[in-house]
Amino acid sequence: MRCGPLCQFLWLWPYLSYIQAVPIRKVQDDTKTLIKTIVTRINDIAHTQSVSSKQRVTGLDFIPGVHPVLSLSKMDQTLAIYQQILTSLPSRNVIQISNDLENLRDLLHLLAFSKNCPLPWASGLETLASLGSVLEASLYSTEVVALSRLQGSLQDMLQQLDLSPGC
Repeated sequence: MRCGPLCQFLWLWPYLSYIQAVPIRKVQDDTKTLIKTIVTRINDIAHTQSVSSKQRVTGLDFIPGVHPVLSLSKMDQTLAIYQQILTSLPSRNVIQISNDLENLRDLLHLLAFSKNCPLPWASGLETLASLGSVLEASLYSTEVVALSRLQGSLQDMLQQLDLSPGC
């Protein structure tokens, strides 16, 4: 006698019924740990210490600065912009940081989903036409400023996560 999909489902049912949702506190803790990891990776890149995240650098105004109050959607938008900038840089220093930002954005989406406010996927900058010319003119400066400002933004996000940010 052939059982088919129904028997297969019934056979898997005991295993499926024991799957539990990940506690939101665990997701929040993982998010904070990943932020600290990214900040450590940025600190390990020696030349990022030379520029303050609050300094204004002509031509690099498209790189987000530090924001005092961040919602989950604003965090995601900011990370999307940084991720887009970092993937445009040819430096090998930023590849892992860019991958970590993708994972961080996934965790932020889980946090938002847990608050019943799913975030649309932010795409970063609408236009990066000027980024190509900026990269040609000042590749090193772009990397230093982007990483410095990213570090400041991540530290602000870490503080905001303790305050349970809104959507």
